[in-house]
Amino acid sequence: MHPALQQIIKDLTPHSVSEERQEVLQPLIEYIKSKVKGNQPIRLNFICTHNSRRSHLSQVWAQTMGSHFGIQNLSCYSGGTEATALFPKVAETLLQQGFAIQTISEGSNPVYAIKYSPNEPAIVGFSKCFDDDFNPQSEFAAIMTCSSADEGCPFISGAEKRLPIRYEDPKAFDNTPLMDTKYAERSIEIATEMQYVFSKINE
Repeated sequence: MHPALQQIIKDLTPHSVSEERQEVLQPLIEYIKSKVKGNQPIRLNFICTHNSRRSHLSQVWAQTMGSHFGIQNLSCYSGGTEATALFPKVAETLLQQGFAIQTISEGSNPVYAIKYSPNEPAIVGFSKCFDDDFNPQSEFAAIMTCSSADEGCPFISGAEKRLPIRYEDPKAFDNTPLMDTKYAERSIEIATEMQYVFSKINE
């Protein structure tokens, strides 16, 4: 894993996850544990309305923490109820927190290669609908990271489990003096909760 990212992970405080959030995260822990026990592939699709901010942060940190804790057969995805673009500040935030990021293609919906380790495959980051061909079509958990997607999308075709794990949208602070701070905070919050989740899998 990249050294700067290793330090970020080392400084996280999963013990600070509140009891309320632990209850929210427990079904995800149980889902992953059931897949590990059955030696089955673990497919997690993080879904938010525009697939631009929270769903990407969740996808990247879940894949990273799965690798950090040695969880095998884990594939993390993200999607939206509509496709827009991965918001540039998300890529910038991940870069500042130790990920290596390369822009594969530019345009209205850029494609990024996001790497947490020099020796592991890149996470391909771009905005897409949750049922895009890039994502799994069956045998996956749909993790709803925002209330509007959760409420506006009552049925996720192919999902064997639907789990609401919502985060506040850092978009509220776009073009304000707090923008950098709030994006970094949201990323660390998601990282901390994903560290908590994956630390429980082999207990």
